[in-house]
Amino acid sequence: MSDQFKALLLTRQSGVIKPQISQLSIDDLPEGDVLVAVKYSSLNYKDCLAVAGRGNIVRQYPMLPGVDLAGEVLSSDSPDYQPGDEVLLTGWGVGERYWGGLTQRARLKSEWLVPLPEELDALKAMAIGSAGLTAMLCVIALEDQGVVPDQGTVLVTGASGGVGGIAVALLARLGFSVAAVTGNRADDDYLYQLGAVEIISRAALETPCRPLEKQRWSGAVDTVGGKVLARLLAEMQYGGTVAATGLTGGAELTTTVMPFILRAIKMVGVEVTTCPIPLRKTAWMRLAKELPDSILEQVYQVISLDEVPQFSEKLLTGQVNGRLVVDLEL
Repeated sequence: MSDQFKALLLTRQSGVIKPQISQLSIDDLPEGDVLVAVKYSSLNYKDCLAVAGRGNIVRQYPMLPGVDLAGEVLSSDSPDYQPGDEVLLTGWGVGERYWGGLTQRARLKSEWLVPLPEELDALKAMAIGSAGLTAMLCVIALEDQGVVPDQGTVLVTGASGGVGGIAVALLARLGFSVAAVTGNRADDDYLYQLGAVEIISRAALETPCRPLEKQRWSGAVDTVGGKVLARLLAEMQYGGTVAATGLTGGAELTTTVMPFILRAIKMVGVEVTTCPIPLRKTAWMRLAKELPDSILEQVYQVISLDEVPQFSEKLLTGQVNGRLVVDLEL
């Protein structure tokens, strides 16, 4: 096993963030009890902000970005993992506070890892990644609040993105009637293929609204926040639930208590970074069983580590549908 490997290294010089493909050695890696040969990672919105030096995502430099990874254990000081085990990691601050997954080798804490479900390989796991895990956690949140298919249509915002697209596919597979919101109507065919029965322009949900609007949605997965979430809350059916998990449309939320106290709606926050391991394992097992290859193949494309900087800009400017999987062996 060579001690040398390739990684995307972020450095900061005079306040400017510089991404560079670098050759590192095993000795460069931080402390951890499991060494992993990374087969695939992925490129998420948060990763793109880190690569572009925006959003104050990275807490210290130098940094290897990448909030996801999947690969094979090379060595382990943990009784939970042995060489040859297939593992995956999402969240826990990797790529932000700790070195992340856009690298051919990673030394990690064993408590961050999850065994790769038998139904998945490393490629499929990263096609799902943090985005898919978030989508499944949103679905579970709706289920936990009693949202069922026969109550009416469920809305998914940001449906052209990684979280939204997988949420559309999962909900449709579970028998829900799904309306998908997108800012790019060129994605309509893609969203219909994922299972949406109705496509709504994002602009239609960004218009000013009254505290209570016509009741339309039994449940919703919101990845946008801001004005879109405000209107969404005003349009929820009596007793409906919104699983809120994003803020690409802004962190501010201008609303009133009226939908909550007059229609008994609920808003449930969904957080993936430090999601407890038991729930994390449950979500991964459901993803492995409920997201078929025929759907999964529609929501990702594979790129190389060298292509990460250019695709980061494309994703940030809305030029990418679905998921970007990074093949660390290319």
